[in-house]
Amino acid sequence: MPVLVAVLAATLAVGLLLGDGELPVPALRGQAGHFLLAHVITLLPAVFLLYGLGRGDLRTESVAGRHLRGLDVGLALALAAAGTTCGGLAYAAGQGALALVLARNIAGYLGLALLAHPLVGHRPAAAALAAVPLLCSAAGWYPDGHPRPWAWPLHPAGSPAALAAVGLLLLTGTACALRGRHPPAASRLLAG
Repeated sequence: MPVLVAVLAATLAVGLLLGDGELPVPALRGQAGHFLLAHVITLLPAVFLLYGLGRGDLRTESVAGRHLRGLDVGLALALAAAGTTCGGLAYAAGQGALALVLARNIAGYLGLALLAHPLVGHRPAAAALAAVPLLCSAAGWYPDGHPRPWAWPLHPAGSPAALAAVGLLLLTGTACALRGRHPPAASRLLAG
């Protein structure tokens, strides 16, 4: 838990320090828009969460006396809430709309981690998460330079579509993680 809090704080701090620094990414479709370094760095809390979730033995945890899946979900939701709170405080302190984008994207990637982990395991889920900003940057722009509705990490801070997408990811991820299906046997072997 202390590592996750440190990673969350460092992600927000470094994201704000990077500011509007852009990565040059070619567009596969339409026109390339502005892809900020901050869109990539917000993956870190979700990747560290997945690493922590993958450290336990799934067979042992599935028969534990405590509901460990609920604790995992609670941890992810607490991280999302902490990131949102810190981003809101940074925005109120005058750090600009980027603080809200960082907070929203952290929560979205945590929702994706909750969704993917029970389905494919922690390592493939982390790889899938890493592909999201790349896919968004390469194919998530309309020809006029505006982000497509499904490319929620690219939307500006006040986007209702991005906020709804993140809320849906958190709800769906929570439901999927609580349902508790184990990853396929192949991914359990990879998880080692």
